[in-house]
Amino acid sequence: MFAKLVDVFFGCRHARYSFPVTIRGAKARRPEAAALTGTYVACLACGKEFAYDWQEMKVIISPERHRERLAELAKHAV
Repeated sequence: MFAKLVDVFFGCRHARYSFPVTIRGAKARRPEAAALTGTYVACLACGKEFAYDWQEMKVIISPERHRERLAELAKHAV
């Protein structure tokens, strides 16, 4: 809780990201950020990794909201 509060005031803004990286192969290092979509980006200032969605071409900040959106899209597709 305290760490999140400090991050809000003094943390990185994550304004610049690396190019999206897609992990292939079982033996490769698989970051936690890539677990959601298989693709991730890293903040160039602090190194934190975020999941990336190639379909929407957006960084996924909240994995919960992303899962909810995918479930909603799946309902409409049927």
